[in-house]
Amino acid sequence: MKELMIDATIENIATVTAFIDEQLEQRDCPVKTKRQVHIAIDELFGNIAYYAYSPETGIVTVRVEVTDNPLAVVITFIDNGIPYDPLAKVDPDITLSVEERDVGGLGIYMVKKTMDDISYEYKDGQNILRIKKKF
Repeated sequence: MKELMIDATIENIATVTAFIDEQLEQRDCPVKTKRQVHIAIDELFGNIAYYAYSPETGIVTVRVEVTDNPLAVVITFIDNGIPYDPLAKVDPDITLSVEERDVGGLGIYMVKKTMDDISYEYKDGQNILRIKKKF
């Protein structure tokens, strides 16, 4: 398992993505899986950057582990920001037109649909969000 502690800023999404890509490339991760992971990183880390410490900036711990059986990447985002469970929000009704839909929630919905597992817990003053993607 590798770990990165980094400021929760939008500018650091690229750094987090490169950190995770380093692990994926060592295991010949398929391009499609990498793209899906990139979208999840962008959405999840972006939400932490925008909302967890607002208006301040805090630290996020990003853990990445590639497992063998099954071959998968497990990414964990840990922050000490405002408690927030993104999985508790009702999924958007994608059958409605853009004009009819409520604003927000589509990014988390995409993460839920593309990852094989996603979990959230608030423990010891920390938001812990974990995603898993098999490849």
